[in-house]
Amino acid sequence: MDRAIYTAMGGAKQSMEMQAITANNLSNISTPGFKAQLAALRHVPVIGESIDTRTLVTATTPGFDGTAGVFNYTGNALDVAVEEDGYLAVQTPSGEAYTRNGRIVINENNQLMINDNLVLGDGGPIEVPPNAQLSIAADGTISSLDAGGSPNTIAPIGVLKKVQATNDQMVRSDDGLFRPNPNSGLGNVLPNNAEVRMFSGVLEMSNVKATDAMVEMINHQRRFELQMKVITSVNENEQRANQLLNFTG
Repeated sequence: MDRAIYTAMGGAKQSMEMQAITANNLSNISTPGFKAQLAALRHVPVIGESIDTRTLVTATTPGFDGTAGVFNYTGNALDVAVEEDGYLAVQTPSGEAYTRNGRIVINENNQLMINDNLVLGDGGPIEVPPNAQLSIAADGTISSLDAGGSPNTIAPIGVLKKVQATNDQMVRSDDGLFRPNPNSGLGNVLPNNAEVRMFSGVLEMSNVKATDAMVEMINHQRRFELQMKVITSVNENEQRANQLLNFTG
């Protein structure tokens, strides 16, 4: 069988994988704080006993698009947007992780959550008084006003843990959360950075652009179809060659 078939199969496989990445980005276009995953293709020579006459295609994942998304005003006291290079800390089953999704909710145990993960403060998960009115300051301080209480009874109950790291110091995990890059030398847990500021009543939206993502999906589909045409052409040529070899006159 012509080796071109294997080359085309490799290209088709990688086109499908890149299509999956783009589809996942597009599906998260409404997810607050979502950062688009990047992907690229590169050719790899097939090394054999003779000179290199074939190349395969492999997908690489250079990281994520760290540009900030649009900040939308929501007016919700528990919605926050973190300034550039800042992240909120959350507790996951596998340990501490970081996110730019500032859509905070209160669970049935009166704990602060982001996407089913506990929000961490400077002393661990944050619990709030039942039915209290909460507010979040620019430095992450959470203040509580008991139901029916006087405004002068507002009291701080905790401070959100905020960390700071550049895009190349973080890696995006499959769960959409961020963790320190093993090559950054930062360790697995980042320290709290009190200098990081946030905006209350605001959400940073996904940085995925729908038009660009749709164009990418079309391009991936065309690449896949081109590779399949190569496979079909090679198969037809081999069938014709077999017919000639079987010709007995």
